[in-house]
Amino acid sequence: MKIPRWAAIAGLATALTGALAQTGNGFIFPPLSSGHALPGTQRDNHASTVVELKDGDVMAAWFGGTREGAPDVAIYGARLHQGVWSRPVELARASGVACWNPVLFHTRDGRLWLYYKYGTHPSTWKGARKWSSDEGLTWSAAEDLPKGILGPIKDKPLVLRDGTIVSGSSVENGKWTAWIERSTDDGSTWTSFGPITVPDSLDIPNAAALAAAAAAAASAPGARGSVGVHTKLYPPSKTTVGIIQPAIISLGGPHLRFYARSRTRAARIAVADSMDNGVTWTQAHFIDLPNPNSGIDAVGLRDGHIVLVFNNSYDARTPLNLAVSADGEHFVVVKTLDSGPGQYSYPAIIQAANGDLLITYSWRRQTIKFLRLPLRDLP
Repeated sequence: MKIPRWAAIAGLATALTGALAQTGNGFIFPPLSSGHALPGTQRDNHASTVVELKDGDVMAAWFGGTREGAPDVAIYGARLHQGVWSRPVELARASGVACWNPVLFHTRDGRLWLYYKYGTHPSTWKGARKWSSDEGLTWSAAEDLPKGILGPIKDKPLVLRDGTIVSGSSVENGKWTAWIERSTDDGSTWTSFGPITVPDSLDIPNAAALAAAAAAAASAPGARGSVGVHTKLYPPSKTTVGIIQPAIISLGGPHLRFYARSRTRAARIAVADSMDNGVTWTQAHFIDLPNPNSGIDAVGLRDGHIVLVFNNSYDARTPLNLAVSADGEHFVVVKTLDSGPGQYSYPAIIQAANGDLLITYSWRRQTIKFLRLPLRDLP
């Protein structure tokens, strides 16, 4: 097994304030633009995942390299211990092609899993994984997933009380479609259900989506660009391309729901439902929250509420916001996590054992930011 060196970052620890040092809030590693970057820091860092470890530590992972899709892009990870993030270490790399979208989670048997994709483009991805029996200190060799199974495509799967894994997957090859991959034996075998998408008849833009599309059509190329900051706009699509990257939660009993990123004329988050613990699913419909063709994540809290992390915009990956729902359908935006020029995107969210919300996201594609948010800070 490969043994990463989880060395503490002394320079970062001294730079943090006392409050930050207690929570780990802030950058997991300094970006290149800070002037204080660690040796080996990658230029482009994106698509993070977060998991709470059995001893209360936190682990995050992401992909990093010269640019998304480049052959040098690998999976990196870091551990939060006693308020300080370790130096990032390489967790997985593929030969000659990029790695993408890591996902960390525990299965019923106590194993910590790292699922990820590799390939030149999402349309040609293959799924791979590693496991750890010592909470990420050492890892197994990489193994490919069965043909046709990609694993959790961006967000953590939902692990039911009986150990069943209900995993959100998707395909970006022509029409974008969501799929559900399900395992009742800790990932040894899988079944899949799909495709799931939004019917074209439901893809009706509201006034805000129409305004965003009109503004994009009228703007000059590069008019809102900024040197060194990703400011690309993602206006509503001219056609219904579809939905990807489902984030799955429970609404009680056998009722499960997923929330998905959409590339549609409506430019809103889409949802679909299962009434049999994820065996079969409805087609999707839209809820009221916008989605600028950007990744989201959701978590079902132990008190029954649903918390969603998303970009509250029809055309930009800023700001990044939290919304809360009591029924899973109607949400109230309660907090802005980050805003301003640049992209604050591809969030991951879990609820810690003590009830806190643990959130990671891409900060301007330069680093990964971590937030520990006590529930008392939400309305």
